[in-house]
Amino acid sequence: MKDISDFTRRDFLSLSAALTGGAGLVFTSTPFVASFKPSARALALGSPIEVDISKVEPGAMIKVEWRGRAVMVLHRTEEMLTKLSIVDSLLADPDSQQSEQPTYVDSNHRSIKPEILVVEAVCTHLGCVPIPRFDVGPSDLGSEWPGGFYCPCHGSKFDLAGRVYSGVPAPTNLKVPPYSFIDNNILVVGSEEGLV
Repeated sequence: MKDISDFTRRDFLSLSAALTGGAGLVFTSTPFVASFKPSARALALGSPIEVDISKVEPGAMIKVEWRGRAVMVLHRTEEMLTKLSIVDSLLADPDSQQSEQPTYVDSNHRSIKPEILVVEAVCTHLGCVPIPRFDVGPSDLGSEWPGGFYCPCHGSKFDLAGRVYSGVPAPTNLKVPPYSFIDNNILVVGSEEGLV
């Protein structure tokens, strides 16, 4: 009889030790598992942002930050839109066949609404920030320059739809991020839901 009580006690002690060890493992591993979740800051960086474009006059541009990158929002004038077809022969990819852009944007205007252009302000050559050069025929860009974006790092040029010119270092057009419109005045960068 003594053997049976020793056996039962041994089983009880083994089971108790296993449960205590398992509970200790759960308590010590919980912080490590929790550290794999993105922080509130990381979630905020990847979240869609709302941009009020009601005060952006035709011909004006604003920059916003989304996912740590600058995004340019340009309110194009009728004159700017007319210039888009004039420069097609000078562009490397006028039909935006090699571009990173959502399928729902028009390939000529590279936008949902022709007058509103939304592109990332990151040159596709080495990641510099292109600057807006909407002035026509400046001395440093030549008399034929119709306006667009210019990368000061290595001289890449983009038209008013963010399409890259031929013969410049940048290999592709400026990237169009996913975006949508809530209404005529609110643009959401980073979300494809809503009024398109």
